Amino acid sequence: MPMSSPPGSPETASALLPIQPAPPAEAMAPPLRRRMACWLYEGMLLFGVVFIAGYLFSTLTQTRHALHNRHALQAFLFVVFGIYFVWFWARGHTLAMKTWHIRVVDRQGRLISQKRALLRYVLSWLWFLPPLAVIAPFHLTGGETAVLTLGWVAVWALLSRFHPQRQFWHDALAGTRLVHHELPARPRKTK
Repeated sequence: MPMSSPPGSPETASALLPIQPAPPAEAMAPPLRRRMACWLYEGMLLFGVVFIAGYLFSTLTQTRHALHNRHALQAFLFVVFGIYFVWFWARGHTLAMKTWHIRVVDRQGRLISQKRALLRYVLSWLWFLPPLAVIAPFHLTGGETAVLTLGWVAVWALLSRFHPQRQFWHDALAGTRLVHHELPARPRKTK
């Protein structure tokens, strides 16, 4: 009959503690530089969304001056952005993400639900809420606002270095991951 190791021995301790393997390469987030390029491209594409939504809002509310109803316009844009991102993320990617070969998935690698996409959208405002919270009470100028916002965005992006899979922290909180995604090549037609 084999003898078991006494409690507290190194053999028993190693049997009790699971060894954490390094995450597989496909679990790691795409490089930060590519994710930030995608983020900037997404911002450019959102100009079109803002233009159309702003035109729709001003037409429906008969707003003649840009500063009239601005808080209502901001709330409307928040909802429009939410619809835009939730709809696209539930399908795996936005146009910018597709261009940069990035896909959003859940922790198991499946497409995310609309509920999880909505949670990710709300948590993604962590990119902007801290600087926005500082701007209002201190009445910062446009230049100070830009420096503060861009500085926070850089800090938030660099914080992903501390995540084991290099994911952004709002993704970790939402239970989502950004992964590299190549579309399969189309087979060539032969004559």
